[in-house]
Amino acid sequence: MNLSATRPYKGLILDIDGTLYRSSKRIPGAVEAVAALRAMGCRIVFVTNALEEAAWHARNLSQFGFPAEPEDVISASMTMMRYLHQERPGATVYAISQPGLVAMLAREFRVSEQPDEIDVVIASYDPAFDYHKLTIGFKALRRGAWFVATNADATCPIDEEEMPDAAAVIGALEGCTGRKVEVITGKPSRLMLEAALERLDVRPEECLIVGDRIETDMQMGYDTGIATLLVLTGVTHRAMLDTAARQPDFVLESISELPAWIATQPRQTQ
Repeated sequence: MNLSATRPYKGLILDIDGTLYRSSKRIPGAVEAVAALRAMGCRIVFVTNALEEAAWHARNLSQFGFPAEPEDVISASMTMMRYLHQERPGATVYAISQPGLVAMLAREFRVSEQPDEIDVVIASYDPAFDYHKLTIGFKALRRGAWFVATNADATCPIDEEEMPDAAAVIGALEGCTGRKVEVITGKPSRLMLEAALERLDVRPEECLIVGDRIETDMQMGYDTGIATLLVLTGVTHRAMLDTAARQPDFVLESISELPAWIATQPRQTQ
């Protein structure tokens, strides 16, 4: 069968953790599925709310068996950098985050822990979050700094467990300041979707979003009208769909089923 002749989607936006692998374990059949999708002619971009730079993700994906270049990856930290350059060039920033994002910001922006100097407070995943960091953010926001976040995930998967993610930091800042986060640059933000579509060079109707989270991966599609496909290898289980406010367009047990599923879909008319 000529699979490319039946291909209904030109571009695939693929989540990483929970879709291709979970922490240090590959999803069975995922490597073969991505290879088959590429052989079918599908353009692929990998999207993640993890904060490491694109080159790190590309190396990690390649080590797991998913050949990737930095330009194939869009992360929440990348969309944050893009947003700041567009909306607040020259700003002094303070990030409650992992050291990698702080270092990335320091290369292109002034970073400060002095509340009276801070123009933008960035909330993110930070295993070292403490009262000292909260107080700096609190004081800066109280004096009018912008309040933005890389992502709003409630949890992140670590091995077989889940740990608090950026939502915990956002909630702490919102709770003490009475402010609401103004911009989120990672999934499900339109900012991340626009970057993905630009990288794929396809129209929204030619694209499919594949991921394991309803509140981020699927929501990004709901907000923009892009087709969504949920896989059940990550944080979302089938029973959770019963109480979901909105259902994904499609559900598969695993990305391993995706190439065969795509081959059965009617080809889009031009």
